[in-house]
Amino acid sequence: MEKGQKETLTTRLISVCFTVLALAVFKPFGLDAWHWQAYAHLVAFGVIGFGVCMLTDCVLKYLLRMPRSFTNGISYIIRRNLWFQIINTPLIALTICVYRHLVLSNRVEGNRLSWTNYFETLLIFAFCSFAIGLYWRFKFRSRYLEAELEETKLLNEQLRDLQNEVNQRANAGTSDTKGHSDNAQIAEKSILPSVLTLTGSTSETVTLQIQHLLYIEAVGNYVKIYQLNEGQVRSDLLRTTSKQIEADLSGYPMIVRCHRAFLVNLQQVEQIISKSGSMQLLIKHSHETIPVSRSNVAQVKDAIKGV
Repeated sequence: MEKGQKETLTTRLISVCFTVLALAVFKPFGLDAWHWQAYAHLVAFGVIGFGVCMLTDCVLKYLLRMPRSFTNGISYIIRRNLWFQIINTPLIALTICVYRHLVLSNRVEGNRLSWTNYFETLLIFAFCSFAIGLYWRFKFRSRYLEAELEETKLLNEQLRDLQNEVNQRANAGTSDTKGHSDNAQIAEKSILPSVLTLTGSTSETVTLQIQHLLYIEAVGNYVKIYQLNEGQVRSDLLRTTSKQIEADLSGYPMIVRCHRAFLVNLQQVEQIISKSGSMQLLIKHSHETIPVSRSNVAQVKDAIKGV
């Protein structure tokens, strides 16, 4: 058996034991009426709970394609644990309700299958699931942080590789076009323009040098465009929407949306910073940090990886 599988089994077994212990203390579902036989039913609850946990793991692994892993980043770990609780808790509540109906209802009438009993059972196991989740979160906090740091380190390396590749292509393009006047027009058409004029809903325009663009920020009905101008950070205000600007710059793969209020040029990102599961981008020259929203993390990662 692999180390990961052993760890999964151990984790699930400890979680089930914690839940059974809580049920043994509070004795819900009329377990007091069973006297010593109540402990046999608690063991049955544990077996049922363990089986449902393993079933949920299989659903996540094979149907949702979310295997248990500490190498896919902190956001993946948190998302997988959340999905596990969302699927596992209602399933356990349902199976325990069926057990109550089939086995316990002959002595305690209130155990018969009903929506009231289901929601009562769901509430009890939701509380246990929440407490167990907190326990494992603190238990594996150091591992989460280690995985987060490792992911951030890898993303920074990929970002530097991407920036170097873009620079090399730009330099190669410049050197290739020198002395080749016959192919100048073809070369010019094969690449995107390095200078772009953006227009808004009014007569104002902003001439933008793509390689000098730092980031774009949405401010009400306007956007602020930050770019380098003779070594200094300059901001221009344009009356338009960030969605329109994003559409205008859609042909430039290095310019991505990282937040509903921000578009950023990855070529001008100095470093990726992770703090408590959130991601920020440190911009060159301005030393501003731009947030990356959870809904845009995957898009930014794909852009860095060149997907």
